[in-house]
Amino acid sequence: MAKKAKPSVDKIVKKVNKEFEKTSSQIEGLISDALRQFDSLQSQIEEPVRKLLKEVNELREREMKRFHEEFDRRLTELQEFQKAVLERLGIAAREAESEVKSVAEQAKAAVPTGTKPAPKAAAKPKTGTRSATAAKTGKKPLDKGDLTRVKGIGPATAKKMKAAGITSIDQIANPSAEDREKLKAFKSLKGYSQLSAEAKKLL
Repeated sequence: MAKKAKPSVDKIVKKVNKEFEKTSSQIEGLISDALRQFDSLQSQIEEPVRKLLKEVNELREREMKRFHEEFDRRLTELQEFQKAVLERLGIAAREAESEVKSVAEQAKAAVPTGTKPAPKAAAKPKTGTRSATAAKTGKKPLDKGDLTRVKGIGPATAKKMKAAGITSIDQIANPSAEDREKLKAFKSLKGYSQLSAEAKKLL
């Protein structure tokens, strides 16, 4: 009985080994397929990632360029504003002695033209009073060709006005129809609406 049982055990062992080898082969095949799929998936992911990184870099470059352009524009505006402030400071220094009176006179000038004709007619005696005062104090007579005496007009603006045909303070204080057309070219100037009133103060 023992001799007959031994071959049966050998057959079972061989069969188990055969099944084990078959199973191992199947497992190796599954692992190989999984690795191939992983490699394929990795390549599919890498391409969109590279594309996304490229787009991010392009966007960053565009935004940096836009930032530099905006910075340059703001810097130019700041320089122009600084220049205008310096011009106004120069004018303020020349007219410091009449600063207190100008506040009340500006309030009168704010009334629309033509609503109070009487004060306009009374403006001529003031000219004589100013001239008499200037004679008493020893001040030099007004140079009507010096447009920078008008508050709000700097040297650069005065030069442009003279080139346009406005060569006298009289033309600003009491502009003709032609002079008004010429002055319209300077309507972007700060305090443009008060130029005529400021000029009249000097006459």
